[in-house]
Amino acid sequence: MPVAIAADTAFETRLAAAAGHVEAALAMLLSGDAAAGETARPERLIAAMRHGVLAGGKRLRPFLVMESAALFGLPPEAAVRAAAALELVHCYSLIHDDLPAMDDDDVRRGRPTVHKAYDEASAILAGDALLTLAFDAMASPQTHADPAVRAELVVMLARAAGVGGMAGGQVLDLAAEGRFADGRPLSLADAEIRRLQAMKTGALIRFACEAGAVLGGASAPQRAALVAYGETVGLAFQIADDLIDVEGDAARAGKATGKDAARGKGTLVSLNGTMWARDELTRLVSDAEAKLAAFGERAGTLAATARFVAFRTT
Repeated sequence: MPVAIAADTAFETRLAAAAGHVEAALAMLLSGDAAAGETARPERLIAAMRHGVLAGGKRLRPFLVMESAALFGLPPEAAVRAAAALELVHCYSLIHDDLPAMDDDDVRRGRPTVHKAYDEASAILAGDALLTLAFDAMASPQTHADPAVRAELVVMLARAAGVGGMAGGQVLDLAAEGRFADGRPLSLADAEIRRLQAMKTGALIRFACEAGAVLGGASAPQRAALVAYGETVGLAFQIADDLIDVEGDAARAGKATGKDAARGKGTLVSLNGTMWARDELTRLVSDAEAKLAAFGERAGTLAATARFVAFRTT
């Protein structure tokens, strides 16, 4: 069973406060009023988009953007628009993941998935619109005054979300389930699973940490440290997620559990066992903390984030 970890009240308060900032930014981006250059925002499409985005959640990826930027003195409002743009990409991916052609899930964050609340066509278009809206938001002067910074963030996000990142990782994940061959799941080696997960899950988490460094004008060594931290946290997130799928409660998780084993999907947990996974999560937390050493006490919240990611139960 999962190991009980004492609650970090100060961290949870900070996480909730950041989520509130992000929620407000997302609500503004998903207004029903047409923006300059738009003709109209169809009511059904906006409603489906809002259903898939404004459903609560920890807002972990935006939090990492904001906390990484905070290392360089940026207040939450200076990073929240970039953070919200990233969350739009994440939410689009969840809407498409839940479709019958992908993971075929009926519940997300404790309520019906978009294709269940609306229909498959609306869910597909909602995801498409969220992805494009994310780049609209990231490229806006409201995100950062320097166009070079905005351009760099746009390229980084495209690569994290695209063929060499999340979307590519999703294809590898489907291939591992046997979707494209004779229907039999593939037996992946440890290194193959790590590459798949670094793309599908880790790429957006790495982006979140690096985006904070870009927004904050970090030096090359500082940026490299945050990238390394992000890669470590991304791996911890996926191992924890796979552990929840094996041991977690669906009602508490807010989504179906036990699906990886049912599909014969290869994960590091299925390959190495739950005891190894818990030991590995402890090691990854120590590794993440070590990668933040150069920032000293300023990185306390990011260190707490690594612990939260690794030892969560939902």
